Amino acid sequence: MRKALAALILAVVAFALAPGGLQTAARAQAETPAAGSIYDQLNQGPLTEAQIKQYIAAQGEIEAALSEASPDAGDKPDPKVMAKLDEVAKKYGFANYDDFNTVAGNIALVVDGIDPKTKQYVGPEAILKQAIANVGANSKLTETDKKQAIEDLNDEIKVILPVKFPANIELVVKYYDALAGDETQSQ
Repeated sequence: MRKALAALILAVVAFALAPGGLQTAARAQAETPAAGSIYDQLNQGPLTEAQIKQYIAAQGEIEAALSEASPDAGDKPDPKVMAKLDEVAKKYGFANYDDFNTVAGNIALVVDGIDPKTKQYVGPEAILKQAIANVGANSKLTETDKKQAIEDLNDEIKVILPVKFPANIELVVKYYDALAGDETQSQ
């Protein structure tokens, strides 16, 4: 569940922040994992409860619009897809798709630090260290795969971006179940 939520949020953020769309962002991150993160261009800001509710409501339609993007788009996002994304974002109270993405990025920063079992914020470093321990204990992975996965996770630790607005943590934790797709959110 957490992986699906994080993947959706990161896909949305990467699609907007990368000049060449999602594929370019993934390629660039794979080539230089320690150089930075997709959050480098994120304008952190305080979240409101209304923004989080709007984000949750818009997720399905945004995901559907993103699925219309051609994997062969290269460095030019499809203007029709971008127009659809703006339209959906506006429908849910955002100024435009960039505004939606700023909210998505701020949510993702917090989600990266939430323990999916306890649903408490422990910070992204603790989550990544647990992932490293899980990889190390995984007997199904080859030693080469383990080494690469642990190296990748350690690279992610090096580029952790701190949450500048602690109140965002409380709001995202409050709506974590809804953000993760569970119907039983706390209110």
